[in-house]
Amino acid sequence: MSDSVRAPRASFKLARTAVLDEDICRLKYVSGAREEALRRLGMERVGDLLSHIPFRYLDFSRAYTIESAPLGEICTIVGAVDKVSNRPTSKRGMTVTEVFVLDQTGVLKVAFFKQPWMTREFERGDRVAFIGKVEFAYGFKQMASPLFEKLDGLGGAGTILPVHRVGQGISQAWMRRLASVALEQVGTFVDPVPVPLRARRGLMSISRAARTIHFPRTLAEVKCARRRLAYDELLYLQLALRLRNDANLLDVRPIAHVASSHVDAMRRALPFALSDEQDAAVADILSDMADGTRVMNRLLLGDVGTGKTAVACMALASVADSGSQACVMAPTSVLARQYASKTGPLLDQAGISWGLLTGSTPPEERASLLEGLASGNVCVLFGTHAVLGDAVAFARLSLVVIDEQHRFGVSQRNTLRSKGPGADLLVMTATPIPRTLALSVYGDLDTSIIRHRPVPGAGITTKVLESPNRDIAYGALRDALSQGRQAYVVCPLVSPSEGTDELEDVPGLDVDEEGRAQQAVTLHDVETELERIRILVPDKRVEMLHGKMSARAKDEVIDAFRAGEIDVLVSTTVVEVGVDVPNATLMIIENGERFGLATLHQLRGRVGRGKLAGTCYIMTELRFKRGKRSISRDRLEALEKSRDGFELAEMDLRLRHEGEILGLRQHGGVSLRYVDLDADTDLIEAAHEDSTELLRYARSLNSVATLPLRHEVIARYGDIFKEVSGG
Repeated sequence: MSDSVRAPRASFKLARTAVLDEDICRLKYVSGAREEALRRLGMERVGDLLSHIPFRYLDFSRAYTIESAPLGEICTIVGAVDKVSNRPTSKRGMTVTEVFVLDQTGVLKVAFFKQPWMTREFERGDRVAFIGKVEFAYGFKQMASPLFEKLDGLGGAGTILPVHRVGQGISQAWMRRLASVALEQVGTFVDPVPVPLRARRGLMSISRAARTIHFPRTLAEVKCARRRLAYDELLYLQLALRLRNDANLLDVRPIAHVASSHVDAMRRALPFALSDEQDAAVADILSDMADGTRVMNRLLLGDVGTGKTAVACMALASVADSGSQACVMAPTSVLARQYASKTGPLLDQAGISWGLLTGSTPPEERASLLEGLASGNVCVLFGTHAVLGDAVAFARLSLVVIDEQHRFGVSQRNTLRSKGPGADLLVMTATPIPRTLALSVYGDLDTSIIRHRPVPGAGITTKVLESPNRDIAYGALRDALSQGRQAYVVCPLVSPSEGTDELEDVPGLDVDEEGRAQQAVTLHDVETELERIRILVPDKRVEMLHGKMSARAKDEVIDAFRAGEIDVLVSTTVVEVGVDVPNATLMIIENGERFGLATLHQLRGRVGRGKLAGTCYIMTELRFKRGKRSISRDRLEALEKSRDGFELAEMDLRLRHEGEILGLRQHGGVSLRYVDLDADTDLIEAAHEDSTELLRYARSLNSVATLPLRHEVIARYGDIFKEVSGG
């Protein structure tokens, strides 16, 4: 086929593709209140409407009549509403809304509990699809609190009806109609993913996926379409992360580090021999640092107590061997000072100079430290956000180490790296992260993992207690203190005046088997608990610690606790990382249901770290009914049974959103809309491999074959890497 024939077809497809970027008001039927409703749902472009995919489907190809619906099974039944009424029950204040539904074969009774407003949802004659478990009682087939969808005259036997999330001003019927109009107007559009990649991964075209996800013929087709959308999401995110990295490293000359006398001296200074996993991580890091052709970007993942700091020390020693400098940035002054106190003596033994810079560093000490950094006399700097200040200048910064990366924004990471063009990056976290999540969210970083402790501690026993049984925990607290030990009490709030929006780590709302929210709970706060513990143990010194205290005040409390001058520390999750007090053997965590597994695992890791065994009591205000399952119960029971942080992280990923685990909501991260990180392991691996291959083929995606990909990546994730958005 000649070019004269191909060009018009390509131009036509590009014109159709351009429709995706047009304002939503360009669509037929979109104006006035309907336009406002769409914009409230976040739809500004035509492409946004097509990205607003159904969250469930009604499968009428498998719908039952009322007569044929099998008992004890979840079924779809379509019928006409005959009667709606509210009926009081024997339980005080409880109302049941009853909806009687007819079809040509019989009568179905549908019940909604404690929802009297449901009478306004139905009118006689409405055609409705109900999805729920079919039971039989009092002469009727029944459903309790089923899902339902008004059909508005659309859909029927033998069809798959999509159900979208809608809002005031737009109905399901209109959402389906507008999706159909958008698909008709866009037609077949350009697919950014090259054909060879789609063929290799067995993926349908993006045009077909868009049409199928909105109007499938079978539920099997829905799975195929979702996989294509999930793959795109993963691939574009991987490319965005890598492009951002490349943009920051353009025209940067990597520093080739060496490993000689200081590395040997550091290995001798360590109080224990490195484990095989630690040695492997050190080999990865030193190899990256020695490579003069590319800058190191590595993530070091390790559970609580696995010795990541020892591995980092070897990297710091290599910096000293190279005559350059390193900066270790921690999210809190508590953790920064912990690094200085634990790592400083090792650096001294290896003949490596170091300093500590936090917001509470005295002016004279700060001035002397800044002078030492500028002259190169200080080799390693430990610090908090204070190291990002303009006054902090290095003579030759060649390594940046960031601990608990998810607590920092990307801009902060880049600001620190800009102080040493070509500096290697080592990111560390004690928050166990499933590999699938690490690949998707930290796709621009190579990964080293340490799973096991090189020096096992005495261990920790975890016990979950409902609030009425807290005397057990308080008895254990008294016993521990009587033996000269110390303890932590952790609360989710600082004061009674705070609301739940102050919480940093809140799992999704727990519901019972019928979809109803669990009971409201009392939230414990540091100020109130401090007074309670002081009354409980009047002869002991009890103090508090929380993030709203000044840096100097926090340092004083931590120093006193570490020195044994404080017996009980009542705190928020600020003690989650960086507080290492071997004499502390007991922890009580209030409102355990309010924290994710990763946070709970990190918190309990503060005890049982040394030769003394630890015990952690996780208190919950929820009342768990015997035989009833719930997300909160499963999470807390998992903590009792497992000490493996990575195993718990995998479970957390299945129960919660990835952004909640890493705190991405607060730190400018991304949210994956179509990806199931638990089920889509193969897609995550594929996107990781394919992004590497694509950027090897065209580093900035500027080739003719990859320009559509570049456009889509910038359109979706341009805010992640603004440096390349104008390239």
